[in-house]
Amino acid sequence: MIDLRSDTVTKPSEAMRHAMATAPVGDDVIDADPTVAKLQSTIAEMLGKPAAMFMPSGTMTNQVAVRLHCKPGDELICESGCHIYNYEQGGFAQLSGLVAKTVTGQGSVIQLEQLDGLIHPDNEHAVYTRLVCLENTHNRGGGVVLPYDGVVEICEWAHQNGLKTHLDGARLFNAVVASGISVDQWAKHFDTISVCFSKGLGAPVGSALIGETEMMHEVRRHRKLFGGGMRQSGVIAAGALYAIENNITRLAEDHQTSQIIAQGVSQIEGFHLEPERVDTNIVIFKIDRDICTAHEMCDALYEAGVWVLPFSREHVRAVTHLHITPDQAESACRVIQQVAHQRLSRARST
Repeated sequence: MIDLRSDTVTKPSEAMRHAMATAPVGDDVIDADPTVAKLQSTIAEMLGKPAAMFMPSGTMTNQVAVRLHCKPGDELICESGCHIYNYEQGGFAQLSGLVAKTVTGQGSVIQLEQLDGLIHPDNEHAVYTRLVCLENTHNRGGGVVLPYDGVVEICEWAHQNGLKTHLDGARLFNAVVASGISVDQWAKHFDTISVCFSKGLGAPVGSALIGETEMMHEVRRHRKLFGGGMRQSGVIAAGALYAIENNITRLAEDHQTSQIIAQGVSQIEGFHLEPERVDTNIVIFKIDRDICTAHEMCDALYEAGVWVLPFSREHVRAVTHLHITPDQAESACRVIQQVAHQRLSRARST
C-alpha cells in the first residue's frame, strides 16, 4: 500500500526511536524536563525568537495563540480555507469566545487590499478586531507557499493598526525549503508562530508555539487549561528534536516526489490540478463530475494499492512524505492513471 493520505502517517526511524528511548526526562509540569527544555530553546533560536512552548498538537498551539492575543468577544481575521477555521472545530469560539472574519484569498492567498476596511471601529455595537492569522504552507491551498512580500505587507499593516499576528506554520519548514527563505526571516514578522513536528519532519507527536518570553507564562497557563501539560514528555520531545536536527533539508525530496504525482495527474483527461502549480508536498486534483466522485475514486485507488483522501465531493488530496520514494511516486501515478481511465471509460459507456 502506497499511503499518500497525509505526511502525518510517517513512523519514527530506528535512529529517532533510539533518541526517544535514551532521552533524559523529568516531570515537565511540576519542574522541568531537560529534553523538552532543549527542544524549546532550539526551536526558538531557529526562529529567531526568545522562547517556545512544547504542546501535543498544532491545534493546541493555534488555539493557545488565539486565546493569548484575544479576549472573549474579540475577532480574528483569517483566510476562509485555513486550518484554524476549518479543522479545529471552531475552537476559537468554543474555547475562547472569539469570532472569526474570513477572507477568501486568491488561490488561498490573502491580498493586502482585501483587508482594507475590515477592522471594526471602536464602538459599543462592534467586536474588537485583535488578530490576523496566516497559514504557511496552506493545506487547503494545495501546500502553496505564501508570497514573502505579501506576508510582510500584511504583518506590517496589522501591526500599524494595533493588531497582533499569528502564523500557523504547521508546514513552515516546507515553505523554507521550497522558497529558500530562512525560517527566522519568515518568523520575524509574527508575534507568535506554531510549528508542527509530526508532519513532514516525521516526528510521532508534537508542536511548539514560539514567541516572546513574557508571553510564556500565559501560554503555559492556557496549555494547562486545554489539557496540554505533560509529564515525562521528553520521550516525545526527543523525536521532535531529532526531526529538526535531521529531517529539514530532506523535505526537498518530498517536493520532488509530489511533482512526479502532479505530472502524472495532469496528463489524465477530466482531472485538473488545483492549484495548477504544486509548490511543496501536497497535490490536490479535481475530477469532472461526469467521471466519478472523489470518494468513489479514493475507494477504487485503495483497492488498487494507493491510499489517498477525498477533500471534497470533487477533490482528492495526495501528500508525499519521507516514506515515499520516487519509484513509489511513479507507481502511484500509474495506478491513478489506470483507475482514472477505467472510470472515464465507464462514464462514457453509460
